[in-house]
Amino acid sequence: MSDPLVIFTPSGKRGRFPVGTPVLTAARQLGVDLDSVCGGRGICSKCQVQPGFGEFAKHGVTVARDALSDWNAVEERYRAKRGMIDGRRLGCQAQILSDVVIDVPPESQVHKQVIRKSAAEREIAMDPATRTLLVEVAEPDMHEPSGDFERLQTALREQWGVERVEADLSILRRLQPALRKGGWKITVALHRGNHDAAPRILDLWPGFFEGAIHGLAIDLGSTTIAAHLCDLRDGRVLASSGLMNPQIRFGEDLMSRVSYAMMNPGGDVEMTRAVREAIDRLAAEIAAEAGVDPASIYELVFVCNPVMHHLLLGIDPVELGQAPFALATGSSLSLGARDLELSAVNPAAQVYVLPCIAGHVGADCAAVALAEEPQKSKDMVLIVDVGTNAEILLGNEARVLACSSPTGPAFEGAQISSGQRAAPGAIERVEIDPATKEPRFRVIGCELWSDDPGFAEAAGPITGICGSGIIEAVAEMRMAGLLDARGLIGSAEQTGSPRCEPDGRTHSYLLHDASAAGGPRILVTQGDIRAIQLAKSALYAGAQLLMDEIGIEKVDRVVLAGAFGAHISPKHAMVLGMIPDVPLEKVLSAGNAAGTGARIALASVSARDAIEALVHRIHKVETAIEPRFQEHFVAANAIPHATAPFPCLRSLVSLPEPSFNSGGGSERRRRRG
Repeated sequence: MSDPLVIFTPSGKRGRFPVGTPVLTAARQLGVDLDSVCGGRGICSKCQVQPGFGEFAKHGVTVARDALSDWNAVEERYRAKRGMIDGRRLGCQAQILSDVVIDVPPESQVHKQVIRKSAAEREIAMDPATRTLLVEVAEPDMHEPSGDFERLQTALREQWGVERVEADLSILRRLQPALRKGGWKITVALHRGNHDAAPRILDLWPGFFEGAIHGLAIDLGSTTIAAHLCDLRDGRVLASSGLMNPQIRFGEDLMSRVSYAMMNPGGDVEMTRAVREAIDRLAAEIAAEAGVDPASIYELVFVCNPVMHHLLLGIDPVELGQAPFALATGSSLSLGARDLELSAVNPAAQVYVLPCIAGHVGADCAAVALAEEPQKSKDMVLIVDVGTNAEILLGNEARVLACSSPTGPAFEGAQISSGQRAAPGAIERVEIDPATKEPRFRVIGCELWSDDPGFAEAAGPITGICGSGIIEAVAEMRMAGLLDARGLIGSAEQTGSPRCEPDGRTHSYLLHDASAAGGPRILVTQGDIRAIQLAKSALYAGAQLLMDEIGIEKVDRVVLAGAFGAHISPKHAMVLGMIPDVPLEKVLSAGNAAGTGARIALASVSARDAIEALVHRIHKVETAIEPRFQEHFVAANAIPHATAPFPCLRSLVSLPEPSFNSGGGSERRRRRG
């Protein structure tokens, strides 16, 4: 008897799996667009699916009511606490027993996320590796016999000062017809990278070619892939776009992907294939958005963290998961797009990958350094690229240090009870009245606040809370006296707010209740507070470790980089104690600095030389082996901090000093007894 057939809609992907296989596992193996951020533990609810029953003539199957395993305790607990649409199941809990058709609703599809990595305005000195040149070639002469390519080389040397040009066989095949059609005038697309011994002809056209040639600057992150399509003549950004990294289905953070490669033979190959296909898809989509031919893309520049770097290149990242975290190579790389099996761009397109700084500090951090230039700063600047693995730079013109800090995915909405990544309907801004303890909020996709007239109609369904929202919620709870310095949520009696509800032995704060309309109850739980404490403590400890190393007690300014960093409120970040104390006006956002660095490297060969030289100057501090990291981490668990005074923050914000008993739930039970 054959294994059950599983068909996913709307993708139409299908496959046979052994009885007892979880739906989420089947989806991952087939590459179905089904989200999950909790690792299949039934916490995040992002993997909700809708099984179909009955006869499906289109698919040639009949689905029985018992095609999936029975509703289990994990699903029941989730539905009781947060609610779930009738008929839906959690893909991580429901197991396949017989042939079944499963629909993945839009809100469970990863690609529905909002990609917040737009291009920042930046003046860039153009020195591109790829350019077009019009050349007038001498006609053949029987008295001075020479080949057409040799005469093209001579013309390039005499007219443009270009020596020793190379061309592959496909160019040589097209050269003679192009010369004759163009009346011995020809335009060539010439590429010379910063390590190339000789320039190479990538393409040619008869006569004068009036069209543009394009390049892609790609920030390949663990959660999102962002790309900027640029005109290689003047550096203009024609379009910016992005999509979710499909490797999320193998694990939401980097170490879970390394573990997947370790535990599943060929897992690294699966992840490499997935990300390359996504890059191809993104290249085609961004070209269509800009109205250009994808074949006009002749160059790609990649910045990425070390694990993504290895998986892009098809290198097993297993060594990055264990000390001493050795890279296969940390140098910059120049190769052909064919080597990465990228088919949406020009077949002759060239790829440049920025150098990595160390095993946990990647090319994305190098790109941030290229964009922000800490080595040229007169004052002491701390640059934090906030993400699943925060990368931190500290320094000035005298010295630059770097480290990575394992913040985890909490800042992106994972590990949060009502958390989700940025998408329409997610709460992204929060304010809590210190007197009434009542909240108001804004959601992605709507400019109104929740207490504004017309909010309900304009906002649509409220689905959860994203990273910037949970940071503001926790900070606002601290400022409103709902949360003490240790991170404990008070009871209704202690805080004076009925929104502080009993939740086992702890309490939760009710931010939004749509249960009357069949929607979710969005709470900030004690577990959520703990997840944010762990993430922010790792970030602060990494920064403090660099400050210790350089011998300073304070920094002059802080730059928040990355798509997430661009959406963090500096005040709320300071209240949480995510970053060291500085005047609020000295906390700046650099937007997607890694993407900006990629654009600079795309536009300038000399910038590639500069960042390669700088990477050798940056001193890497390894947090994993520094005992002081743990000391700083523990002290940073308090909100904002157990020992650091934060004078700049306290001059601006009043922080109540309540102290709540974590055993409030058991105390009430004793009183009732």
